[in-house]
Amino acid sequence: MENPASVHVAPVHHSAFSPLREPLFRSLWIAAVISYTGSWMQAVATGWLMTSLTSSPMWVSLVTVAVSLPVLLIALPAGALADIVDRRKFLLFTQSIMVAAATVLGVMTLTRTVTPQILLVFTFLLGVGAVMNDPAWQSLTPDLVPPEKLVAAVALNSAGFNIARAVGPALGGLVIAATGSGTAGSGRAFLLNAVSFFGVILFLYHWKPANTERRNGTSTFSGAIAVGLRYARQEPRIRSVLVRTLAFSFFASSFWALLPLIASKFGAEGFGVMLACFGVGALAGAGVLSLARRRIAPDAVIGYATIVFAVALCGLVRSHTLALASVFSAAAGLAWISILATLNVSAQTAAPAWVRARVISMYVLVLQGGLALGSGVWGAVASSQGVQFTLTAAAVALAAGLLLGPRYRLQPDGAHSR
Repeated sequence: MENPASVHVAPVHHSAFSPLREPLFRSLWIAAVISYTGSWMQAVATGWLMTSLTSSPMWVSLVTVAVSLPVLLIALPAGALADIVDRRKFLLFTQSIMVAAATVLGVMTLTRTVTPQILLVFTFLLGVGAVMNDPAWQSLTPDLVPPEKLVAAVALNSAGFNIARAVGPALGGLVIAATGSGTAGSGRAFLLNAVSFFGVILFLYHWKPANTERRNGTSTFSGAIAVGLRYARQEPRIRSVLVRTLAFSFFASSFWALLPLIASKFGAEGFGVMLACFGVGALAGAGVLSLARRRIAPDAVIGYATIVFAVALCGLVRSHTLALASVFSAAAGLAWISILATLNVSAQTAAPAWVRARVISMYVLVLQGGLALGSGVWGAVASSQGVQFTLTAAAVALAAGLLLGPRYRLQPDGAHSR
């Protein structure tokens, strides 16, 4: 069995871009950036379409619930499957689910047959595909690069995701604005998202992995889940990661749940600009984090970034110009990636390869489950108390959550992760 401490600690003797010299990794990385961009376009279009269909804060916040709720239902089974089945075929299946859902939703939106209920259903289906995809996807990188380039490859995956986070929302806003209609623009964005998956699908279809052995002898579905849960329960670092992730995601979900309402006064282009600024901030945060981890302990990184995120929430809801709102969005992006990258790296380095997909699925379960539950709560609070009160209360609660730090501490890590 691999020692957890040995995961992701290979010395970095290569440049940050050296994994791109590996043909397989380069092909998938390019395809993944395109797919991520389509997904962020979908996110913008979904939020904007819901605000076009209804002005209710509850319905708007339910979009985030629909994206995140599938985690509560299938994250653990998805992680177990990723550890015991052919990951290539499994990923082809999950990618196909998302293509179908985005295509049907796009057609229904363009034909004006979409309703808030239908939008939530197909958003939920896309969430199902994403949750099934994620553990297997994150576990794929070691099969594409040599061990000495793994850390750089994980960092490039993070950079690719954040490049898409910066570009996708802006493109989504432009597509919506170019039509002069939120409904038609959203429909076109949904169809573009469906097309964006085909690069990854083509890669997976032609790729023949060299090693298809099941890890650690796990052969049964229920047994794989039980082993994964038992491992997480016995590993203090993983428990700390899960508690800290839940504390952050529940309160930080107020940002995603209510951002479309905050941005509505700036129009579709303004919404896209704010999300793009969030992505730029996240991309900058990935670079800042790589420097900060050399000098600052993970707990301190999370503490500072949480304060920044809380201040951003308070400032964002009080901003009366797009420029100021964009600054606070960028600050939120920087804090967001600093916190979640630190937690994700802690989770991955605490787990040996044979159980890594299951540990990732638990991390995703807690993260997205916190976002889903929090979005529903903050949407209900905003419906009765207003958006400004809600985001201020969430910011205060985020800062108070730092009191968990001394009891649930993280060990220093040396790897990047998205």
